[in-house]
This record gives sequence, C-alpha cells and structure tokens, in this order.
Amino acid sequence: MNRELLINDLQRHTAGQWDLIVTGGGATGLGIALDAVTRGYKTLLLEQSDFSKGTSSRSTKLVHGGVRYLAQGDVFLVTEALHERGRMLKNAPHLTANQEFVIPVYTLWDVILYTVGLKFYDLLAGRLSMGKSCFINREKTLKRLPLLRPEGLKGGVVYHDGQFDDARMAVALAQAAVNHGATILNYFRVESLIKDGSGKITGVKAQDLVTRKSYDLFSGLVVNATGVFADEIHRMDDPDAPLAIRPSQGVHIVLDSSFLQSESAIMIPKTDDGRVLFAIPWYGRVVAGTTDTPLDTISLEPKALEEEVKFILDTAGRYLTRPPGREDVLCIFAGLRPLAADPGNPMSTKEVSRRHKITLSRSGLLSIIGGKWTSYRRMAEETIDRAIKAGFLEKRNCITRNLKIISGPENDSNDRLRIYGGKADEIRKMINGSPELRELIEPRLPYTKGEIVWICRNEMPVTLEDMLARRTRALFLDVRASLSAAATVADIMADESGFDMVWKEEQINEYNKLIINYL
Repeated sequence: MNRELLINDLQRHTAGQWDLIVTGGGATGLGIALDAVTRGYKTLLLEQSDFSKGTSSRSTKLVHGGVRYLAQGDVFLVTEALHERGRMLKNAPHLTANQEFVIPVYTLWDVILYTVGLKFYDLLAGRLSMGKSCFINREKTLKRLPLLRPEGLKGGVVYHDGQFDDARMAVALAQAAVNHGATILNYFRVESLIKDGSGKITGVKAQDLVTRKSYDLFSGLVVNATGVFADEIHRMDDPDAPLAIRPSQGVHIVLDSSFLQSESAIMIPKTDDGRVLFAIPWYGRVVAGTTDTPLDTISLEPKALEEEVKFILDTAGRYLTRPPGREDVLCIFAGLRPLAADPGNPMSTKEVSRRHKITLSRSGLLSIIGGKWTSYRRMAEETIDRAIKAGFLEKRNCITRNLKIISGPENDSNDRLRIYGGKADEIRKMINGSPELRELIEPRLPYTKGEIVWICRNEMPVTLEDMLARRTRALFLDVRASLSAAATVADIMADESGFDMVWKEEQINEYNKLIINYL
C-alpha cells in the first residue's frame, strides 16, 4: 500500500462517482470494503485516524464464539461466531492460531457445569471445531498451569478457541482490499455529508489530515462503520438522531510470561463484575483482562481507571501462586466496545448483546453498529446484502467466505515473520542482506530495523505511533521498551519518507504524551 498512489486514485475519481464510500477503518469498515470490492463495486474507505486505531486494536486478541454469551443463552450469536471463527483461521492462517484454554474448577458442580457447557460449545462449532473440550484431573491441570494456585482445585476443563493479532489483521484486510482495487485511506476525516435537493445523501466532504486538503467525494451509498463514533455520523445526517451506541470500556494489562509459564491460557468464568477473566500467552507476554465499565464519553484514546487495573491484578492474584503487582505491568490498554443498545434499557453493559444492528436512515445513510471482531466478515456480508436489497447496488454474490486474506505460502508457526504472510521472504532477504537491518530496534523487543524499513515502504504508517502501536505491537508488549526504541524508529521513518528533524522531534514528543495512558 502506498498512500500517495491511493490519493492519486482518489483524485481521479472526484469527477466521477464511487459505488460506495465506507467511513471507518476498523474491523467492520475494512471488512465491508473488502466484501464490496471483491463483488466488483468501486469502493472507497476513509478512516479519520489510523486503521484499527480505536476499538479494533485493543481487543482480548481472541477469535472466539464467546463462552460468556453461551451462558447468557444467546445460542444464535455463539453459533454464528463459531462458524466465523473457523473461516477466519482458515483465511488468515498467518495471523491466527489455535489456543488451548483451561478453566480451573473448584467444586463438583463447576466440573459438571463447564464440562457440559463446553461440550455444547463444541457441538455448535460443528465441522469447524478446533478441538474437543474435556475435563482433566488436578494433576494434569497443574502440569498445564504450573503457577495456578492448587488449594481446593478439583481439576480443569480444557477447550479451544482462536487467537490473533488484531491490528495486524486490520492492516492485512486493508492490503487485501487495495489488492482487489479498493482505495483505502487513513487520516482522512469525513467532515459532513453531501445531500441533494431532496435530502438524499450523495457523498461526503472529507479532509486529508496530513495535507489539510479538502475533497468533495460522491457516491450512491455512504456506509457508516465508525464503531463508537457512529453517532457522530448519525448527527451529521440528522442533528436530532437518537443515540444508538452504548459504550463500555474494557481494560487489559500485559505481564511478563513468567507470571503464567504456560502455552495454555486461563479462563476464569466468575469475577466480581460478572465478566470472565482471561490470562492469555501472546507474543511472549501475557494479556490479562478484561473489565466492563459503562462510559458516557468516548475518545480515540480512552484511559484505564486505576480501579480497573486493580480489579484485574486482584482477580489474577487469587488464582496465581505469584500474584502480579502494579510494578509488574508492562502495558495497560483500554478499548471501547460499540455496543448497540436502547439508551432507555437499564441493563448493565455486560448484559447487552454483542449482536450487530444494521439501520438505514430516510436520507440513505446505511449504518452498522455493535458486533465483535470474530464476526467482522459476516457483518460485512450482511451490510452489503442490505445495500443490495435497498436498491443502492446491483445484485452480486459475496465471495469472502473462502477468500484468503493474504497470498503466499504459509510459514512455520514458530517463524515470527509469519505475521507478514507471503511477504515474509521479502523481509528476510532484506534483513539478511544488511548487518545493520538485522539489528533489533530495542533489546527487549523482537523487531528488526529491516522490518521497520519494509513497513514504511508497504503499509502506510503516517506517525510514529502507527509504527509502534499497530504495524508492530511494541507499545502493547512493553511501553518502556517502545519508548526506548522511539528515536531509532523515528530516524528510520524520517529517512524513508523524507521527513526532517522537526518531524522527528514532534513525533517523539507526541509519543511521549501518548504512552502516559498505557502506564
């Protein structure tokens, strides 16, 4: 992907018309863009910040049906998600993996409850099952989870779900859409909607936040896929539109792998706030969370509350022989769930369904709200089908069920460069061809200078944050190590993009401000 070339595509279309303009470059918007362009529609996607900057890069890193939703009786949602889980692992094998989970059980009733419940989970997955669940005794449980507190332990219930890299998946979706002919742009903010004399939407006014140039972009269909910011677009369409989003904050912490010392993940099914708690091995660290805190305000950079961090540490500490402390936290990240709910509904956010909703306004704004990462492909298919049914697009069949997200040979699961799919060999050759490019950007992080160069040339990072938070996951793996690497990475980005010392200093200063939220 090359941002300059994609902007040239945009300028060539300004006199004509797109079949659809998608606002929002998270999981939902990118999925819609890929679905649309692979059906043959002229597709434009605009993201106000970076791809997956918001909710979509701050998930629990799971591709899952949702054991919690099964407990709530939402069998349809779980079945749909389990089937999409199977497709996602098949279509993006370079970014996904089969993850074993163990639920520690301390009463005979829990042994029966979770064993039976997870057998039903297996049944719903059908032929897309990732492995059968089973009960294991106390000794086998402690062998799998050596740092689990043994007092009162009856055993464990083992099941399987998927794991992935959310931000890298978003980049892969963007790249796939571009490869099929879509124009996908980050740092392009929709300022307002364009309407004709009858009040029907005919396009958007947008601004390139890098160059500050404004554009009038025309389309027969505008899709609002902006997640927690969906109501902002709704209000552009109708200032009196009722609120459709019920935001909820979920917080995770990242710990050193020594706190788990296992390839298996822990799932705690009962916590004080009624949610489940996960402790999952991820890129040599442990991701633990999450919380559920209703919020009245939204932002691109939500901040974890200290009580949320304490809740995760305290809950994890009750189950681990080495309780983590505040000083052990390598990173804290907060994300906002774009829950679709009736504002008058008194339910707590943990009880609000994760089902998505698709709405069509009188003026023709097609919006999709709610949902979850695992179901992004199905959500996209349903959105485009709704547009076809409403007469915005001519009927064409969806082809994404078996569409590989990235081409090229599958790499060894132990090869760290597998996250780049078929492009891994390009990076490997670049690194092997230069001793300097083989150097790590920081001893505590796995990324080489060669990777940074390749990403600059191929994945449209605009800011230092883009590189350290989402193209690599340096910020999420270790905040302090990412800060140590910032100057080196900024130097490489400046050299590759022709930026001066002022740009570099500004980027480092902005990054210093950003990381406060992650500490």
